[in-house]
Amino acid sequence: MVEVKNLFKTFDGQTEVLKDINVHIKKNEIVAILGPSGTGKSTLLRCLNYLCVPTKGTVRVGDITVDAENHTKQQVRDLRRQSAMVFQSYNLFKNKTAKENVMEALVTVQRKPKAEAEEIALRLLDKVGMLERKDFYPAKMSGGQQQRVGIARALAVSPNVLLFDEPTSALDPELVGEVLNTIRQLAEEDTTTMILVTHEIRFARNVASRILFMDEGRIAADGKPEDIIDHPENPRLRQFLNFVSK
Repeated sequence: MVEVKNLFKTFDGQTEVLKDINVHIKKNEIVAILGPSGTGKSTLLRCLNYLCVPTKGTVRVGDITVDAENHTKQQVRDLRRQSAMVFQSYNLFKNKTAKENVMEALVTVQRKPKAEAEEIALRLLDKVGMLERKDFYPAKMSGGQQQRVGIARALAVSPNVLLFDEPTSALDPELVGEVLNTIRQLAEEDTTTMILVTHEIRFARNVASRILFMDEGRIAADGKPEDIIDHPENPRLRQFLNFVSK
């Protein structure tokens, strides 16, 4: 479902954040990306849909491949249609209700009739436990509730790949659980390929089918959760896990 080849990303012409990333992700895999802050996890995720344009290398999602050094705007648009992202900071439209936020892309991008878009929005809000707040504006919702609306909005466009960029990092600790439970429910249904950048080690251990550990812009370890977390062989991975478990 996702293939990344020889991917590099340099900022300001000198700060190399991604260094020759190569990875294949199968359909329906649930992949968690772990690693220290500043090691390129979110940059890699954003390169998958060209919110961040790589310096070099290719990205394929579904049947769309984009070459960083030779691509068109149409190719990037086609690539973006393959995935949907759940952001750290929710990114909901402040002047739209929960229902309207979920409907927006269905009406404006996919040109669905409003009645059909509304039906989809209500079904997905129910799926993430937000149906009772369908007419609430973001200012009247908690961070956890806004993030669950964000997940419903991402699901609405029926993406091949669902991208989560540290979906709980902006939440108060008591609100983290409700969002993780929603993601866990999606993972159990096993219908969408999911890639999550997260600091929630226990959650990654329980939900992901595969874990990538990134260090200094490279994938330093790649394997099953029980191997990566329970029996880490890479010294930097062991150091990281010891630090975050304190």
